[in-house]
Amino acid sequence: MKVIMISGSPHKEGSSRLALREMEKVFAAEGIESELIEVGAGPVSGCTACGACKKTGVCVIGDRVNEAIEKLAAADALVVATPVHYASPAGALIAFLDRMFYAGGSKFAHKPAAAFASARRAGATASLDVINKYFTISQMPIISSTYWNMVYGSCQADAAQDAEGLQTARNLARNMAWLLRCIEAGKKSGIESPKSERGNVTNFIK
Repeated sequence: MKVIMISGSPHKEGSSRLALREMEKVFAAEGIESELIEVGAGPVSGCTACGACKKTGVCVIGDRVNEAIEKLAAADALVVATPVHYASPAGALIAFLDRMFYAGGSKFAHKPAAAFASARRAGATASLDVINKYFTISQMPIISSTYWNMVYGSCQADAAQDAEGLQTARNLARNMAWLLRCIEAGKKSGIESPKSERGNVTNFIK
């Protein structure tokens, strides 16, 4: 089993990375592989709404989005971590996720997913809400923990003192590992993923 971890932080050793590292330790102890994709340090183009990906399943913009789509399609679960910028996820991360889910969301159905936010003070729950919407529209079960999925601190040294936040990250990883094993057991016993209805689209302006 494998978990893809996406970090939206521009800092490779920031608070978001600290939380992901706590999860990595749990996954390793559970025998689950994890792979980190960092998207926050470089420029990321927003979606151009060209619609080409609906025909090809591939984004026409040549950056790491298509690589991430293929990695998650081949993996079993997803964790997305973000710092809070202006009470919202990091802008580069939003641009990345917009394109990743618009082009490849149909490949992610029924893969467990979790969002995690790091904040100095406020905006963490709003940021989690933004990221969770990508999961819910893509039929991805959302993983919870023993508190809201967040850690506090203006830098990694501060966040390292948030014992409850790091505990929340570890418990999130344990819950994800448990659900992955439940899904694996279900598949072995013949339980298949549900089939979705398609075709009905309601427009509110005629």
